[in-house]
Amino acid sequence: MRRTVLGIFAAALLVLTTGCSFATEDPDYVPPAPLAPLEQLQQVPVTEQTTLSAGEDVTAFVTTDRTIVCALTSSKGGHLNLPYEANSYSDAANNKFAVVPVAHCELAKYAKPELADIADDCAGTGLGYLGGTVLLSPDKAVYGSCRSGVTQMESEFGPKGSRNGPISKLRELAEGQNIERNGLRCSAYNGGVACGNVSGGVAFFVTPEGYQLISDGGKTVRGSLKQAS
Repeated sequence: MRRTVLGIFAAALLVLTTGCSFATEDPDYVPPAPLAPLEQLQQVPVTEQTTLSAGEDVTAFVTTDRTIVCALTSSKGGHLNLPYEANSYSDAANNKFAVVPVAHCELAKYAKPELADIADDCAGTGLGYLGGTVLLSPDKAVYGSCRSGVTQMESEFGPKGSRNGPISKLRELAEGQNIERNGLRCSAYNGGVACGNVSGGVAFFVTPEGYQLISDGGKTVRGSLKQAS
């Protein structure tokens, strides 16, 4: 009887030990480097985006850490249709302009624009060109703009932000997901957001620490993160 009990116990112990596996971390494992922005936009499948609608002909999102807000939208003569900033896009006077698809982002915290990337003299004053915004059109990307005061993103989620307003009500785009509208794509990845016209080889990548402006299919990269992947 004792041998039978011992035999059953040994068999059960064998099943338990052979049926279990233990994962151990490889101390030599090095995670792969993030894809370059254009590769990220091209290779990662587009995510279902109907829940990111923010009004007529606008797709908008905020990153999960609430540092960047973006909209895939349209421009008429430089007037942007944004769900989070007051604008004159729908004014009848702008109907004479062509409708151009654009991607626009704002940051709660941001880097200064490089001198070579300042794209406007701000009505001849040379003053008031600030970072914290980035705009992609089908043929180019521009970081910064002429403005006074803070953006809506700074107002809500900057250092002294209210945490309340139109951006706080937008849906989040999870890390690693891509969305697309009118030929332009955006992806939340690598601690920031990339948006681009993949077929045109034009894109930007922006984080609170800096930015990249990409053209020529990735051959030309400007900005404070130009050495990053």
